[in-house]
Amino acid sequence: MTTLEEIKNLIHQNFGIALDMLKPDLPLSDYGLDSLSLAELIFTLEEHFKLDIPETQQDISTLTGLATLIDEVKLRQAV
Repeated sequence: MTTLEEIKNLIHQNFGIALDMLKPDLPLSDYGLDSLSLAELIFTLEEHFKLDIPETQQDISTLTGLATLIDEVKLRQAV
């Protein structure tokens, strides 16, 4: 399973958004995720992937951006 697929599954489980509605390049705000929901999502992702997402997140406005950031953090932690 790819990082993007894992993120989509977590969003589906935690926020009840249908998997087929989750498009990689749509803004997360299009799914009704406000700043509080986004913070909750970040905590969920950190716990799931067992990593710390830096405070200076790059592009986390889309699912693709989140997946890219998580993959980069996983690579850095593996070194």
